[in-house]
Amino acid sequence: MTDQAATRVTRVIVASRNNVKISAAREAFGGMFPSAEFSFTGLNVPSGVADQPMTDAETLQGARNRARNARDAEPQADYWVGIEGGVDDSGDAMETFAWVVVLGRADTPGSDSSASHNESTSTSISATKTERMGRARTAAFFQPEEVARLVRGGMELGPAGDQVFGSENSRAHSGSIGLLTGDLIKRSAYYVPAVIGALIPFRNSTLTFTDF
Repeated sequence: MTDQAATRVTRVIVASRNNVKISAAREAFGGMFPSAEFSFTGLNVPSGVADQPMTDAETLQGARNRARNARDAEPQADYWVGIEGGVDDSGDAMETFAWVVVLGRADTPGSDSSASHNESTSTSISATKTERMGRARTAAFFQPEEVARLVRGGMELGPAGDQVFGSENSRAHSGSIGLLTGDLIKRSAYYVPAVIGALIPFRNSTLTFTDF
């Protein structure tokens, strides 16, 4: 058998067809598991929450639902990634962030069930032995009132930012973070550390992480 024939390609389903999210998953998986070979497929699935999540809990639920719905739609894959952006307006300003939830088999190729990794960090796994679950949240930042007022009025964050900044479909490339930083941080790069964080239980599968 040739080396090429023996290579196991690990299938990752990203619960979105947005290239920003697919690119973030590709960079994170490649960095965490450089010896594994991955294929990435974007799939539109429902989040089960509002188009614009307005609390931290709703945003996390949306990411979890996306990952689970992707798993249900493509059960033969190895990993399923849900990324959900949201805001929380419960304080004195509108906070913006995203949650990432990754589902995968406990013995997924690329994890330390099949390769040796000893690093330790704290994240989460599911209570089952056959499926592992990780989550992580991005860094948070605050919206200017010009954008926040539009979101409070029922507009989604992406279109609200486009209206204020005179941009078009920014969610497909720069995102709100890019608009506010002059593209010093673009949306894909903003997601990458959180996807990496959500993969920690897979890289450290011999350790115990709390359920969620």
